[in-house]
Amino acid sequence: MNGDRWATVVGFLGAAVVLAVLVWIVGIGDILSELRGVELRYLLVILAVAVVWLVCWGLALRAVLSALDAPISVGMSGLVFAGAVFSNNVTPFGQAGGEPVSGYLISRATDREYETGLAAIASVDALHFVPSIGYALVGLTFVVAGAAEFGRNLVFATTALVALAVGIPAAAYFGWQYRYELEAAVVRAITPLVRTLGRVVPRKSPPTTDAIERRIEGFFGAIERVATSPRTLLEAIGFSALGWLAMCTSLWLSVYALGHTVPFSAVLLVVPMGAVAGMTPLPGGLGGVDAVLIALLVSTTGVSGGVAGAAVLVHRGATYVFPTVVGGGVAFALGVGD
Repeated sequence: MNGDRWATVVGFLGAAVVLAVLVWIVGIGDILSELRGVELRYLLVILAVAVVWLVCWGLALRAVLSALDAPISVGMSGLVFAGAVFSNNVTPFGQAGGEPVSGYLISRATDREYETGLAAIASVDALHFVPSIGYALVGLTFVVAGAAEFGRNLVFATTALVALAVGIPAAAYFGWQYRYELEAAVVRAITPLVRTLGRVVPRKSPPTTDAIERRIEGFFGAIERVATSPRTLLEAIGFSALGWLAMCTSLWLSVYALGHTVPFSAVLLVVPMGAVAGMTPLPGGLGGVDAVLIALLVSTTGVSGGVAGAAVLVHRGATYVFPTVVGGGVAFALGVGD
C-alpha cells in the first residue's frame, strides 16, 4: 500500500502542475473575477444535481448486481458507487485504474466474490458508453448546425466521437463473438503473473492454477449473465442516461450561475468528450478533463476563457471533489485501506 500511496501522491502533484498551467493560460484574474459573482444558492443546487447523478449511477450498478444475485439497497448502491468514483479519482487512467479497487469495494458491500464485484463495475462502466455517445452525437449535430466556424477543437471532438461511435460497438461485438477465446487468453496471461506475485507477497501462499482459472471463469460468466439479460441492460442504461443528463445539467448550471447562458446541446457534447480525457495517466484525469471541458466549452459556445474556466471549476467541485470526499469515507469504512 505504501507504493500505491506514493504513486497517488506523485499523480496528484502532476495534476496540480497541469491545473496550475491551465489556470495560468486561461487567466487566474479572469477566473477569480467570474467566481466572485457566484451565489451560494446556485452552488447548493449544483451540488444537489451532483447527488442525483451519483444516485442514478448507483441505481445502474444496483441493476447489474441484481442480475448477479448480489442485491444491494438503493441507499447503499449510491454510497458504493461514490466509493467507486473515489477509487477512479485517486488512481491513474480513471476507470481503468480504479476498477480493481471498485471491484473490491463492491465485493465487501455485497459479501460476494471479488470477481463478481469486478464484473459488476466493469459492466456498468461499459454500459455508460452507450448513452454518453448518444448524447454527444445529439449535441454535436446541433453544435455543428449552428457553428459559424468549424474550429480545431470542434474538429478534434468530431474525430474522437466518430472513432468512439465506431470503435466501441466493434470492440463489443468482436469481444462477445470471441469471448471464450478471450477468456482462455486471459487465463494463460494472468495465471503465471498471479502465481509469481503469490510467491513474493509475505504471508501469502500462491494460488493454484485451478483456483485462478475458476475465478477468471467466474468473472467472464458474470459478464455473460449481465449481457444476456435485456431487462438488466435496459434498466442500467436508463439510469446511466439519467446520470449523464444530471452531469450535463451540472455544467450548464455552473455557467448559468456565473450569469451566462449556453445552449444545452453544447454541454451534451462537452461533458461526454471531457469524460474521455479521464483516461489520462493523472488521477481521475484531473487536469486533462478540465482542459478538454474548457477548450470545448469555449469553442462550442463562444464564452470567454475566464467564464469557461470558472464554470468548469464549479462543475468539477461538485462532480470530482464532492464524490471523492464522500466516496473516500465509504472506501475506508469498507476496509480499502487495510
